[in-house]
Amino acid sequence: MSVYVFGHRNPDTDAICSALAYADYLQRTTRPDAIAACCGTPNERTEFVLRKAGVASPKIMMDIRPELEDVCKRDPVVARKGDVFFEVYQRMLDNGVRAIPVLDRENKVTGIVTLLDLLQLMLRGGVDPIKSREVRSTLDKVVEVIGGTYQHAVETDRVDDLVLTVGAMSADGFTSRVRAFPAERLLVVSGDRPTIQLPAVETGVRALVVTGGYELSTGLLQLAKAQGVTVINSPYDTATTTMRIKAAHLIDSVINSDFLKLPARMPVENARQQVYRSPQMIFPVVDGDRLVGILSKSDLVHPPRPQLVLVDHNEITQAVQGADEADVLEVLDHHRLGGSLKSTNPIRFYMEPVGSTCTLVAKLFRSSQIEPTSGIALCMASGMISDTLNLRSPTTTDVDRDLLCWLQNFCDVDLEKFASDFFEVGSALRSCDSDQVVREDCKEFEESGRRFSISQIEEIGFDLFWKRKEELSNSLEVLAEASDLEFSALLVTDISSNGSLLLMSREPDGWEEINYPQLEDRLYQLDEVVSRKKQLLPLIISLLEASAPNQNR
Repeated sequence: MSVYVFGHRNPDTDAICSALAYADYLQRTTRPDAIAACCGTPNERTEFVLRKAGVASPKIMMDIRPELEDVCKRDPVVARKGDVFFEVYQRMLDNGVRAIPVLDRENKVTGIVTLLDLLQLMLRGGVDPIKSREVRSTLDKVVEVIGGTYQHAVETDRVDDLVLTVGAMSADGFTSRVRAFPAERLLVVSGDRPTIQLPAVETGVRALVVTGGYELSTGLLQLAKAQGVTVINSPYDTATTTMRIKAAHLIDSVINSDFLKLPARMPVENARQQVYRSPQMIFPVVDGDRLVGILSKSDLVHPPRPQLVLVDHNEITQAVQGADEADVLEVLDHHRLGGSLKSTNPIRFYMEPVGSTCTLVAKLFRSSQIEPTSGIALCMASGMISDTLNLRSPTTTDVDRDLLCWLQNFCDVDLEKFASDFFEVGSALRSCDSDQVVREDCKEFEESGRRFSISQIEEIGFDLFWKRKEELSNSLEVLAEASDLEFSALLVTDISSNGSLLLMSREPDGWEEINYPQLEDRLYQLDEVVSRKKQLLPLIISLLEASAPNQNR
C-alpha cells in the first residue's frame, strides 16, 4: 500500500512544495511507494513555482477514506458467456473460489456464477431419461473438453441442444433408441463397434464420437461425409468420454443476471449495509461497465487503512478528509502543537520552530547527504520564500537562511530574482472571487472548545483590498456560518511594507482588548504583523483566554 504525503487543506506553497519534496526524499530513502498529494487545487503562485521547477502537481485527493477499489481483489478469475462447465469448474478449482463474475464479449459484467449453479448443469434432469441426456454446447467445445480431434467436421461452432446417447447395446436396440429422438440432435458415443457406428451414420446423427483412440473406417467415413455427420475421435474410454461431454454444457443457463454490482469509487462505509444484506457470495466492483475487481463480505470486516504523512500541519481539523480513519506514520511541521491527532502506534513526529516546513525537508536532504534535483530544490526554496516572505518574516531563523543558501547550489535560477517574480504573480484579490480569497489559505483552529479560522493572503499594497472589502467581509461571514465557526479572520499582508490588515467576520468576547488601531467596524491595522502562526494566532488565543472567566460568571 502506498503512503500519501499530504499538506493541509486549502494548501499554500509551503504545504504543496513540502509534500512534493518529502515524498521525493522518502522515495530515495525508505519508501519508494511514497506519493505526494494535496486536498485542494494549487493557487496561482504555487502553479508558477511548479512550472518553473518542471515538477508535476501532487495528486489531488479530497477524501482518503478507503473506497471499494482500494479493498477489492484486482484481476479476479472470471467466466465468459459461451464458457462451459468443465473450463469454469477447473478455473474455480485452481483458484480456490466458489463464485466468479461473468463477462460478455465486450468485457461488460453480465452476471455471477457459483459452484452450486455449475453443479446444476451436471445434475439437471435427475433420472429423467431425456433431460438427463441433454447437453447445450458446440461441437468445438465438446472436442476441447474431451481432448479429441475431428475426422470430419460440419458447422462445429454452432450451438446445439444435443441429446447424448451411448452405443453400448445391440444394433437392434440402438436403432430403436435413436429413432426416439430427432437425428439432428443426437450425439452418439461409441467404441470400436461398426454395428453401432453404421446405423448412427445412416440415421444422419449430428455427431459420432469414436472412443478409445480409434478412428472410423474409411468406408464409414465416406458415408458420414455424405450424410453430413461430424466424426470426432476421443482418446478416452467410453465412460470417461461420456462424462466429459456432459461437462461441455454451456454455463449460460445458470448465470445469475439479477445481481448487485458496486461502483469502484463508493466509500467502504457506504457499501457495508448493502453488502451485508445481500445473499450474494461475491460483488463485482465496476467502473462504468468495466470490471475493476471483486469483493466478498469478509473484505469489509477490516479494510486496510490508508497510510499518511502529514506535512505543514499537525491538527486533524486541517488534515485531508478521512485522516482520522487513516494510519498517520509521520508528521513534519513548524507550527504549534494542537488539535486532536491520535495514533494507535508510535509515529515519527518532527517539529522545529523554523520558518517553513520546506526548511525541515531541506535539512533532512542535507543531513542524509542527498542532493536534491534542481526542480525539488526550487520547490523547497519556494516554500521557504513564501512562508518567510523571503526571509523578512519574524518567523525566519538562521536555519532558514542557511538552508536557503544551500539550496541555491542546486537551483537553476537566481533565488533573489525568483522571489521577486514569485510575489508579483498570483494576486488572489486580482484573480479570485471573494469566496475563493477567504478559502485559498484558510486554517481552522480550536482553543478551549472555541473554533475559528484564519485565512491569509499576500499582496503588494492594499489598493485592491479597499475596493473589495465589503464582498470579502460578506464571504468571511458565509465561511464562518458554513463551517460552524465562532468567527473567521482574514489577514491581508502587504509584502512591501511588512504590515497587515485584519478583517473579521465578527468580534468575539474579549476582542476589545486588542492593542491595534481599529480602522473600521471589524477591520484593524496590524503594523509589523506578517505571520499568522507566530504573531496573529498567539494574539487571538490570548484574547480568547482572557475573556474565558467572564463567560463563566
